[in-house]
Amino acid sequence: MTDTNLVAASPEGRTRRSWTFTIGAIIVGLHLVIGLSTLFWTPYDPTGMSGGRLEMPSLSHLAGTDRLGRDLFTLIMIGSRIALVVGTGAVIIGGLIGITIGLLAAFASRTLDDILAASLDILIAFPTLLLAMLIVASSDGASLGTAIVAIGIANSAIVARLTRILAKRVLRMDYITAARISGTSWLGVVAIHILPNIWPTLLVNLALQFGLAVIAEASLSYLGLGAPPPNASWGRLLQEAQGTVYTAPFGAIAPGIALVLLVIGINLLADGLRDIGDPTRRRRR
Repeated sequence: MTDTNLVAASPEGRTRRSWTFTIGAIIVGLHLVIGLSTLFWTPYDPTGMSGGRLEMPSLSHLAGTDRLGRDLFTLIMIGSRIALVVGTGAVIIGGLIGITIGLLAAFASRTLDDILAASLDILIAFPTLLLAMLIVASSDGASLGTAIVAIGIANSAIVARLTRILAKRVLRMDYITAARISGTSWLGVVAIHILPNIWPTLLVNLALQFGLAVIAEASLSYLGLGAPPPNASWGRLLQEAQGTVYTAPFGAIAPGIALVLLVIGINLLADGLRDIGDPTRRRRR
């Protein structure tokens, strides 16, 4: 057994892979529990003035209050739900569009494939946030649904490019030729051979896209292009707190910490999924 395999098989290697995935799952799971709980219960009415203006954190208000006297912890809990909804919706939309276009490009003729590949490269060259801003600005108005669709479309080019590369690699394999000779249709080839082989890598990428979608939504809300009031998006909370950041800094610190923790959790989860789905990477650890 080589030294690399010994490292991969060692308790230290298994522990490294285990804690990365476990910590990520705990952080994301905690946000999920908090977000779902807001559908049934919140400490205070999110639209009501439950305390004085700009109160410091206390037993009554764990994260203090904002400039209107609303409980910040309640608003951050609702912001967790919004972030998860946006991330999930954007990943679904971006995944469906991206995987479809990527598969079409992989099966297309050389000329059409070159055109699609060039188009994807041009879209990827645009920053995700800028592309999402253009889509939101061209719509009827800012809303949570518009933000989800805009972010999903903006992220779909990355998914499409990755799908195209992975699918073309699988199509060069000998067993694809054997499947076609045996009478398997191209749809069957996609369902039986291509998707199962590229899904682990796509899953990791979609997990990373989830984190990017959360950041993009917070950025759009900060600029006033995301979910409108009374939606308590973390980006909107940061925007509202910027005028009082010196007198009541916790109004900006609390939603910022929540945003950073969720993105870190998603990235750790994606890293753990990458280890699980890529045996060669596990051997290199």
